[in-house]
Amino acid sequence: MSSIIYKDESYKIIGLCMEVHNNLGKGFLEVVYKDALEYEFEQANIPYEREKEYQVKYKEIILPHKFYADFVVFDKIILEVKGISNIGNEHIAQIINYLKISGCQLGLLVNFGKLSLEYKRIIV
Repeated sequence: MSSIIYKDESYKIIGLCMEVHNNLGKGFLEVVYKDALEYEFEQANIPYEREKEYQVKYKEIILPHKFYADFVVFDKIILEVKGISNIGNEHIAQIINYLKISGCQLGLLVNFGKLSLEYKRIIV
């Protein structure tokens, strides 16, 4: 029987995402959901960084463009927030790339754009 990576932490994060979705519903811009999540993380005393910057190394150089993870929660889980009609392969590929660059093992892709909260756990 395999264990689920960061089970308790991801349960708390998804619970707060559900709280935000239950209160706001669908239809807002992603930044509104991020603002609400930031409030919820602070209220729950959950450590997070918003818009954490990562450099991309290519061979022996650092590329001029960086990427910004929506949130890094508990210093080990990338949380990517979407407000779209459907999660597509390009969104999954995006978070896989974020995980590779960041060194994190778990990413949560959360979509607030549907009637019910949609989320995926991505592990590298």
